[in-house]
Amino acid sequence: MKIAAVCGMGMGSSFILEMNIKDSLKELNISDVEVDHFDLTSATPGSADLFVVAADLAPNLAQTIPSEDVIVLSSIVEKEELKQKLAEKLI
Repeated sequence: MKIAAVCGMGMGSSFILEMNIKDSLKELNISDVEVDHFDLTSATPGSADLFVVAADLAPNLAQTIPSEDVIVLSSIVEKEELKQKLAEKLI
């Protein structure tokens, strides 16, 4: 499985989100998951199995990615929300 952390430019905030996803997966004892960060235009169907994005960018991602493949966060730095939503999708 591959998870994509998505932000507008694919730089700072998606990298922070990528690190938070990796930390959350470790806390949930979920392994064998590849995590990478993408800019919005690189997040295309098939580039990952699950996409994690901030709420402000979710409408843009919804144009190409089915909603069941997307985790929308109200805050990319709130680890508890991320961990809960990852658990709902993966456990």
